[in-house]
Formats: sequence, structure tokens, C-alpha cells
Amino acid sequence: MKFKNTIVVTLTLVMFLSCATNPFTGKKTLAFVSNTELFPTAFAQYNQVLTESKVETGTSRADMIKRVGQRIAVAAERWLNANGQEGYLSDYKWEYNLIDEDIVNAWCMPGGKIVFYTGILPVAENESAVAAIMGHEVAHALANHGQQRMSAGMIQQGLSVAGNVALANDEKKLGIFNQSYGVVSNVGGMLPFSRSHETEADRIGLYLTAIAGYNPDEAANLWRRMAEASGGEAPPEFLSTHPANQTRIDNLTALAPAAKAEAKKFGVSSFRPLGKY
Repeated sequence: MKFKNTIVVTLTLVMFLSCATNPFTGKKTLAFVSNTELFPTAFAQYNQVLTESKVETGTSRADMIKRVGQRIAVAAERWLNANGQEGYLSDYKWEYNLIDEDIVNAWCMPGGKIVFYTGILPVAENESAVAAIMGHEVAHALANHGQQRMSAGMIQQGLSVAGNVALANDEKKLGIFNQSYGVVSNVGGMLPFSRSHETEADRIGLYLTAIAGYNPDEAANLWRRMAEASGGEAPPEFLSTHPANQTRIDNLTALAPAAKAEAKKFGVSSFRPLGKY
């Protein structure tokens, strides 16, 4: 019992000392790995992806990805500066690339390295939807979601080790623990944690999209097209890393007026045309 208490106290202390502050919410977040460690690794992985992929350059759609990315980055800096976070982006190295591959996906690595795949463009249909995707992915990086997921994974592994140590002398209980821990910790912990990140990135991304001059109403339309493109093939929400499509559509629709109001604070009272391509 004394040993188990020591583990609990140690984990609590480590979590307390290994926190960062989310610049958008002001809440404390897990940060077992610092950005000074994380960013160089992310940059190296990004370069590796580009080396192994067919990067599209010099086309109108490749130029569009860069243009939208730059506008979202400017919007992020304006928002952060206005909210007392000057210099927050000083270590970010923005880069925007389009990879010619039929994958319906886009991502932003910690530190601002972004990839869009050509397979997502037919679903996006227009530049405003690309901005909504870009805003969402950039929001993940700005809110340090990658850092938090790594930290949560460390806790999950640490608790697994602690459980095995604590139950080492009871083979029956140890077997039950090992059979159930992975499922319980994922369904009850890691998956809801991931879904909360997606919801937070939707909100932050929608604000950035609007501040960048793109109509935030298009985000919900984008997810209607995403839902149609998926053909209804998706796991139940509680077994997914992402909220259900309809949940996202409802949330984005409800958030759009607040995003427009936020954009007005930065002098944006009208939005660019959808920019079909």
C-alpha cells in the first residue's frame, strides 16, 4: 500500500510540475515534452515526409494552399498579440505544402509545418473551406495538442506499469487488469481526450478562419460534404478519436456567429467570396 501511495504522489507531482498554459483558454495543460524538444523532431519528420512524397509546386492549387496558410498564420498572430501573447509564435517555422496523393486529409505538425493532400480538395470545393480546414489544423498546433497527446500517452503507459507493479503478487487480479486496462483507458480516457481536442480546434480554427477574412459559415457546409463523402462509414462517436460528423456540423453552425463577432474586433465585417477552383 505504501508503494502504491508513493506512485500516486509521484505521478501527481510530475503532472503538477509538467504543465503549460493554453493561450486560448488560459487553462493548464499537460506538457511532459517541451516545445524546444518537440519542434526539431517535428521539423525533421516533416522534411522526411516531403522527401518521400510527390510535392506539387507551381500550380494554382499549390499556390492557394500557401496563400490560405499565410493568411491563417497572420490571423493567429493578430489574435495572440491582441490577447497578451506577443512572441508566442517566435519558434514557429510556417511551411505549407500540397502533396499529390488521393488522401482526404490535411495536418499541421507542432511548430507550424502543414501538409494538404490533393484528395481533400474535391471535398473542400472552394478556398473558404480550405481555410476552415487550415484553421482547424493550425489550431491543433497552436493549442499544443500534439504535446498534450504525448503527455497523456506517457501517463497511460505509466499507470499501466504502476498497475502491474502493484498487482505483481496477485496473478488473477493482474490478468484482469491487463485484459481490461487498455480498453478502459482508451474508451474512458484517451478517446474523449482526443475528441475534446478536435472540438477545441474546431472553435479556435473557426475564429482564425473568420479573422483571416473567410466566411465561417462554410465550415459546417464542409463537414456536410465530408459526411457525404464518408458514405456514413464511421465508428460510434464514443469509439472514435473525432466527434461524429453531425456533432461537428451542429457545433460549427452554433459557433459561426461568435466567430464573426470576433472577426469584427479586427476590422473584418465582410468575407471573401468562396473562391471555387
